[in-house]
Amino acid sequence: MISGDLIRFHFPTAKLRVQSLHLLVRGVCELRFVSILSLSEANMPSNKSVSDAPITQFNNCRILRDHTLQREDLWVREGKILDPEKLFFDEQGFADRRVDCEGSIIAPGFIDVQINGGYGVDFSQPSEDVSAGVSLVAKKILEHGVTSFCPTLVTSPPAVYHKVLPQIKVQNGGRHGAGVLGFHLEGPFISAEKKGAHPQQYLRTFQSGGLRDLMEAYGSLNNVSMVTLAPELAYSQSVVRELCQRGITVSLGHSVANLSQAEEAVQHGASFITHLFNAMLPFHHRDPGIVGLLTSDQIPAGRTVYYGMIADGIHTNPAALRIAHRAHPSGLVLVTDAITAMGLPPGHHTLGQQVIEIQGLHAYVAGTKTLSGSIATMDMCVRHFKQASGCSVEEALEAASLHPAQLLSISHKKGNLDYGSDADLVLLDDDLIVRATYISGEEVWRKGS
Repeated sequence: MISGDLIRFHFPTAKLRVQSLHLLVRGVCELRFVSILSLSEANMPSNKSVSDAPITQFNNCRILRDHTLQREDLWVREGKILDPEKLFFDEQGFADRRVDCEGSIIAPGFIDVQINGGYGVDFSQPSEDVSAGVSLVAKKILEHGVTSFCPTLVTSPPAVYHKVLPQIKVQNGGRHGAGVLGFHLEGPFISAEKKGAHPQQYLRTFQSGGLRDLMEAYGSLNNVSMVTLAPELAYSQSVVRELCQRGITVSLGHSVANLSQAEEAVQHGASFITHLFNAMLPFHHRDPGIVGLLTSDQIPAGRTVYYGMIADGIHTNPAALRIAHRAHPSGLVLVTDAITAMGLPPGHHTLGQQVIEIQGLHAYVAGTKTLSGSIATMDMCVRHFKQASGCSVEEALEAASLHPAQLLSISHKKGNLDYGSDADLVLLDDDLIVRATYISGEEVWRKGS
């Protein structure tokens, strides 16, 4: 007779346990189970009819799926998440390897769409081997649960873009480091009035509103995933359309745009706000500016406007963070906006063409009190966001995974634990401290190892 413990072991989900009991009642399940179990005990390959690739079972865990932490096992083969129902009933397959998660939370790997560098590397500083710097940061951020990211370039002279952009390609992550989703180009088409730490001498305006302006500045749009621009600039709306037609996400930021200008940009395809509240007009009840997009009734049907939040406890007051989250929770995207000094001691560092001074947790343009990026890591931002906003664990984790994936239109493969998605995972304890990071189902970092 098949015991209840055996059923629970091999059928880790409630739905599958119920189905297995129905089969037992019909007198079928016992015969099927015994035959399959004997194959497993003989160490025969899993699912030879489908694939010779080994299957990994993550157990003793809670997985984030359908916006809820569920006490289920997670099954992975060939870097993808498997449907256990099909595995058991259709393929009659079992795990080749089991990972005891020791009660961990399993969330989708974090995605950082705005990171300027870190660990002494500044993505906006040209060198003969830019890829080495990107690779170093990609490797280091694994310990913070980041499995994919967008290297971000701040406003720079054309020569910098022309030298840096061709050296970095979109690539999958692995043991070598987090995957590169493409560049985020923050500037130079931004407002001089809200330039923040961007050097004014390299700011540009649109002269024709077409591809020529972009190519003169950047040289190429290959491997570019996002561009931040100010929508009040002349000819900007045609640029928004051009970029969106090429599959490039357009973000609004470093801007003095009013609400109607921001809404027009969204209607032409813009879908993101760069570091909400920072480097834009403050909220005003008669014209809320870009901030007003969070509750605008002029957003096209079926569209979502996402917004980046630097939840480092410095860039945004907790009350403002709560206002944004409660107004538009499904659009919040956590970003680090980390600079070269992330992971380094206090002192002077660079950000593009500027010198940055680190004082405690603050990063300033040297000699001023102008904030210039952060030194926060993504896991720090997740923890602070949860504490400051009072949101649920699930909401905090999705703001660093599902929402950025939706923003970049890659949620069909990343940012969730749906069947068929990439097995990019972060294992965390109940305090949201990262225990381990996996890319394509393979361990790429573990605490203490």
